[in-house]
Amino acid sequence: MGAFGRNHARVYHSLQQAGSVRLVGVVDPDTSRADSVAHEFGCKAFGSVFQMLTTHSEVQAASVAVPTVLHLEVARSLMEAGVDVLIEKPLAASLAEADELVRVAAEHKRIAQVGHLERFNPAVRATLPVIRKPMFFEVHRLSVFTPRALDVDVVLDLMIHDLDIVLTFVQSQVKEIRAVGLPILSGKVDIANVRVEFESGCVANFTASRVSTERVRKLRFFQEGQYISIDYGRQDVLVFSVGRGEQPSANPQIQVGKPSIVAEEPLLAEIKAFLEAVGSRTDPVVSLEDGRKALALALEILAEIVRHAGRIGVTA
Repeated sequence: MGAFGRNHARVYHSLQQAGSVRLVGVVDPDTSRADSVAHEFGCKAFGSVFQMLTTHSEVQAASVAVPTVLHLEVARSLMEAGVDVLIEKPLAASLAEADELVRVAAEHKRIAQVGHLERFNPAVRATLPVIRKPMFFEVHRLSVFTPRALDVDVVLDLMIHDLDIVLTFVQSQVKEIRAVGLPILSGKVDIANVRVEFESGCVANFTASRVSTERVRKLRFFQEGQYISIDYGRQDVLVFSVGRGEQPSANPQIQVGKPSIVAEEPLLAEIKAFLEAVGSRTDPVVSLEDGRKALALALEILAEIVRHAGRIGVTA
């Protein structure tokens, strides 16, 4: 029941009011915090997952919003008990742990979705139909410093959102990675710049910072005849298309389009999609395999940051 866990509880509570789900309870080893959230949303408080499972066997689905290093332990215990899970990003602390989650989900036939929230951003959803063959991305995700999520570095905390989106848009294997990053206010990398080249020839530049003086969440990309700009925060997308007249010498004409946006809180859309997958026993929108791909790329980037730091004689 940290900051984001409470948000999950809030959304489940709103869906309960709509009659589509019943919020059984919340879990936190800090029982006073669990009690506070439980009182706010009219459910029960538990000090451990074990206590919840032994007290309420009717639990069918759960959000796992614990620190990343505990994802495997908590999600595995839930899935082994027959509970479907929505696991916050990043999927796990290592690829070995991610693979174990994939194995457990398959063995126990559980629905398991990864919380890559931007997949459910209305601007991203509106962009999917216009994707053809992206060739260049410029991505910025900047945040002011907060003590939240300092158990992971900025690549796993913030950049991984954009890694997942670009992997989804490009649908190509990674060919080369160049990366630099530095710790600024914490013991982990707080700012990073990354260049990823894909086998398709597409190149993506990523900048992520949690020590910025402003909050920016933008993704821009180019494909033949088009430039698309996504503002995650404003949930807005603009499509600039270049066309020419009938004569070859005619000046290019730029048309600006704005795809139709269906406004919805991304977390609400994410949890609704998870519950729909649970109810219909169908594959989730963001699978464990998708989460593993984003994690693998993030870990490769971190390894390259360490190699770069070693070449220039600094600590990453």
